[in-house]
Amino acid sequence: MTPFLAYEDKGTDSSSVPLVLVHGHPFDRTMWAPQIETFSAARRVVAPDLRGYGASPVVPGITPLSAFAADIEALLDDLGVDTFVLGGLSMGGQIVMECYARFPGRIRGLVLADTFPAAETEDGRRTRAAMADRLLCEGMRGYADEVLELMVAPYASAEVKAHVHGMMTATPPEGAAAALRGRAQRPDYRELLTRVAVPALVVVGADDTYTPVPDAEAMHTALPHSTLRVIEGAAHMPNLERPREFDEALAAFLERVDASSQPSPHGPRL
Repeated sequence: MTPFLAYEDKGTDSSSVPLVLVHGHPFDRTMWAPQIETFSAARRVVAPDLRGYGASPVVPGITPLSAFAADIEALLDDLGVDTFVLGGLSMGGQIVMECYARFPGRIRGLVLADTFPAAETEDGRRTRAAMADRLLCEGMRGYADEVLELMVAPYASAEVKAHVHGMMTATPPEGAAAALRGRAQRPDYRELLTRVAVPALVVVGADDTYTPVPDAEAMHTALPHSTLRVIEGAAHMPNLERPREFDEALAAFLERVDASSQPSPHGPRL
C-alpha cells in the first residue's frame, strides 16, 4: 500500500530506538534537515510532510489534530515502525500529544519543542479563523514576510531565514488554512501530560515569543519524567537556529531512552 504522506526515511534499524519527527505550521519535513542528518547515522529517522504541507496531498476544509495523528500512525504502520521516540515542534508538538493520547503503547519517549498543551481560547479561535480566510484569499507570502522574525530570531543567520521563509511560502494555502481551523478546535492536553509514563524532553528557544519559556517550564512541571532544555540564542525554531545545541540535548535524551529500552544483561527478574 502506498503511504498517504510524503516522508523522509533515513538510517537503518538498529538497537537504537527509531526517531519520528513532526514539523510545525506552516513548514515541511525539511525543517528537520539538521536532525535527520545527525541522528540517521545511528538510528532510523522518519520525518513526514503532514497532509496539506510539503509534498503530501492537500485536503481542504478542516484538519483536526486527530487527523494528523491518524495519518502518522498509518504511515508508521506502512513503514513497519512499531515503537519509537516521537518529537514535534509547535503544532507538531501538539500533534505529538494527540498521538500519545491515541497510541501511547508505541511511544518510548516524547520530544516537545516550542509548543504548549492548552486548548485554544475564544479569541484564539477567532484569530485562527480570520488567518485561514486571509491565507485562502491572499496566499502565503504576506504572512511569511510578517512572521519570519517571530519564527526565528531577528539575529538568525540569512541562510536559516531563507530556509524558513521558503518553507512558509511553498506551503499550499488550502492546507495551511485547514490546519488552522482544525487547530482552533484542539482539546486541552494538560491533564494528559500528567499521565505520560515515558521520558520526555521539553525544549524551547530562550527568545521564543510564540511559546515562551514559562510555557515550557509548565510542561516540564506537569510531565512526570521530563528534562527541560532552554536554548540560548534562538526563538521559535531552535532546531534550525542553534542545531548544535538542540542536537546535544536531543542526543543526551535519546541515549537515556536507548538505555532504558535495552534488556538487562542479567536476564529477566524472577
